[in-house]
Order: sequence, then structure tokens, then C-alpha cells
Amino acid sequence: MHFASDNTAGVAPAIMAALSAANAGHVASYGADAQSKAVVTRLREIFEAPEAAVYLVPTGTAANALSCAALTQPWGAIFCHRNAHIEEDECGAPEFYTGGSKLVLVDGADAKMDPQALRRTIAHTGRGGIHNVQRGMVSITNATEAGAIYTPKEVAALCAVAQEFKLPVHMDGARFANALVSAGCTPAEMTWKAGIEALSFGGTKNGCMGVEAVILFDPKRAWEFELRRKRGGHLFSKHRFLAAQMAGYLEGDLWLDLARHANAMAAKLSAGISAVPGAHLLHPTQANEVFAAFPRSAHRQLHAAGAAYYLWPFDQSLEGEASEPLSARMVTSWATTEEEIATFLSHLK
Repeated sequence: MHFASDNTAGVAPAIMAALSAANAGHVASYGADAQSKAVVTRLREIFEAPEAAVYLVPTGTAANALSCAALTQPWGAIFCHRNAHIEEDECGAPEFYTGGSKLVLVDGADAKMDPQALRRTIAHTGRGGIHNVQRGMVSITNATEAGAIYTPKEVAALCAVAQEFKLPVHMDGARFANALVSAGCTPAEMTWKAGIEALSFGGTKNGCMGVEAVILFDPKRAWEFELRRKRGGHLFSKHRFLAAQMAGYLEGDLWLDLARHANAMAAKLSAGISAVPGAHLLHPTQANEVFAAFPRSAHRQLHAAGAAYYLWPFDQSLEGEASEPLSARMVTSWATTEEEIATFLSHLK
């Protein structure tokens, strides 16, 4: 019963096979190999963006922080939801890589920024001229940290607000594949056609060993990004092993199949929890994360049975009144089985 996170799962077999195949012989380094170039071409095809600049990095934090650094200045504000990954889970990396940009937090249900709240926040920023942090950029997380998704229409609404102030928009897509298959749209519709300028395209949480792609739909920022990636220590010399993962991930639309499975397992888990008396969902289950509350006694039973998931927020305790509800996050992955879900639900009941 492994629901702590989708990054606790192993590597999908096809991606491991691609890594093994890449281990033969000698090839050019730093992305000059044929497979790295082929991956760039393939991602451009998938996103219908033939001019896009594409760069591989090993972690989502690197993808997000380097993207932010390329889109704004040290004195710029990065507008994001207060529960965004760049705010809560990256140890100040965006601020570090940008050289001092300030994260300015915006509210909205289910960790989704509300367009009107975003407009008010941007308008309020920089009113004191040189004495204030200036308006810099917007960052959207899709799927969100609460497991919800932005539809292309909702992405476009936020991008329209940003464009009113001439601000670029970045999308943190650590779970982009999960959001995409849930929305039922094309990659282009979810991103540049809606106004996104830079995307962190996730692989690690959806079956890869460790690779993300930064896609810059406006290639004018490409050279600066390359310099920042090198200076920041994220240009792999044996780049073929990043490319091999991404190639295996994209081959035959594996990335979409893995995400569909993870989402389907989350839907099954969510439905099962909703049917248990005393349990209820905290956010809609639209991708592969389930947020729910149920009595402390049930949490104790699940932990004793070996279930792995997080109490959410972390400052809750299994010690206390048995009937008190505690909130939790469960995340499914490409490797989640129906048997795991059935066992989890049997202990919850």
C-alpha cells in the first residue's frame, strides 16, 4: 500500500530498458549525441512548437528554478499560489537561482489561483516605485498541489491577466501528463496556445528515473537558459542518460499511458474512500492525488498494516482522540495496483 508519493515508485520497465540500451558504446557528451537531438525534435512535435527551445535537467526543482531565473529579474515578483511547489517545497531555490526574486502569494480554492485575486495582487505590487519589488512573472502549477487541474480555458484566463501587465507565465508541470489526460486536450492547447511561455515538463513522478524537460516556447530566452543551466550545475556531461529516459518516456505515448493508469487508480481510491462512513474528500480528485479526512483510529489501523501515505499537513499526530478526523494525502503512480487499493480500503473500513 504505497501512496506516499508517485516519486517513491520505481522506474517503468520500458524506460529502464532505454537506459540500459543507452549504456553501450561511446557517444558525444553534453547533449551533442543523436538521441538528445532526437528528443528535442520529438518534444517539438508533441507540442506543435517547431521553434521551441528544449533542455533536459535532472530534477523538477532545477527545471522550475532555472525557468524562473530565465523569465524574471532579481528584483521581480514571482506570482504563484500560496501552496505552489516553488513556495512550499523547493527550499528557496527559485529565490536563489533568480538572485533574489520574491515569491508573492495568491489565493484560490484547491491550490488554483483565482484570476481576480491574481489581478489584484499584481496591481498591488510595485506601486511604490523603486522602493518595491517589481512585477516579474506568473507561475502556474498543473496539476496543483491539491490534486486539481487547470483546464486550457482556466490557464488562458490566468495568462490573460498576466498579459495585461506584460508578464511571462511559467507552468510547473511535474504532473503535466496527469493533468493533460484528465483535461482531454492537446499539449499545445494546455500550454503555448493558452499563453504559457515556459513549461517544466515532468518525467520523474511518472515513471522516469530522474529527468525533466524545460520547454521555452519563446526561443529568445534560450541562450540565457543554457548559461544558467551550466552555471547552476545542471548540465549533465553524460547527457545521453537523461535523453534515453525521455526518449523511452515518449515512445509510443508511454507517458500518457502511465498517467492514465495513475489517474484511474486515484479515481478508484477516491471513490472507495468516499463510500466509507466517517470519511470524506477534501479536494476533487482530478489527477493522481487524493486528499481525504477520516478518523484517527482508521489512520492507526492503516499505519499498523503498513500503509505508506502522509498526514497532510504534517503536524498532525496519531496520538489523541480516536474519533477525531485527520486529513491525509494519498498519491497513486504508474505502479499502483488494484490490489493495493482494495487492501487499503479494507483496513479503512
